[in-house]
Amino acid sequence: MCGRFSITMPPDAMRDLFAYLDEPDFPPRYNIAPSQPVPIVVREQDGEGGSRRRFLLVRWGLVPSWAKEMPQSILINARAETIAEKPSFRGAFRHHRALMPADGFYEWKAVSGKGPKQPFFIRRKDGRPFAMAAVWDIWMPSGGSELDSCAIVTTEANEALAPVHHRMPVILDEKDWDLWLDPAASEKELLALLRPAPDDLMEAIPVSTRINRVANDGPSLQERGVAEAAPEEPARKKQPVADERQMGLF
Repeated sequence: MCGRFSITMPPDAMRDLFAYLDEPDFPPRYNIAPSQPVPIVVREQDGEGGSRRRFLLVRWGLVPSWAKEMPQSILINARAETIAEKPSFRGAFRHHRALMPADGFYEWKAVSGKGPKQPFFIRRKDGRPFAMAAVWDIWMPSGGSELDSCAIVTTEANEALAPVHHRMPVILDEKDWDLWLDPAASEKELLALLRPAPDDLMEAIPVSTRINRVANDGPSLQERGVAEAAPEEPARKKQPVADERQMGLF
């Protein structure tokens, strides 16, 4: 499960790379967590027979358009193996695919003993930003305003990242961005894109457990570090986070 990520590139650089029309001022974020606003890039018709890319700010945690109420768990990841079949993602996969800009994501590895899990910051070896495959949907609650939300598509980890975690986001090659956004793409073509990244593309850097606290942000979170026990805090009720396999309702 991909549960945190970062996107820190300047707004102009993001706009140039993803070629959308909008000029949003999205600030650098080093510790984006579920339920927070996240940027995605979508394709829309321009009214003249063509199409264009647009920037959207949506909630990370998909709410399917057909849901009668807000799910009790935040659905942040869609498994590539079942995305075309599961009711929670089937419609979004067919009609609402998106690119999610990122320059890294975080995973946690269990360590021996009773110590805290070791977090890792995972990024491209060349430091360049990339696009994670995402799906999104529009939910209209009764008596309320519409909510745009999304989930990251995940697949099996490649050999390089498997020692840290068994899943990873689908990282789309730039040459495949148009195909992923193409409304005319076939299911076969789309599913062929949902594969692990090449083994030599990414690197995993151990970082401090300060990343565990959602309120923490800033570039120091991505500096090399080791897991350390965090001070105990009063217990707080958290909204559970799940991927589709953990969700019995969908």
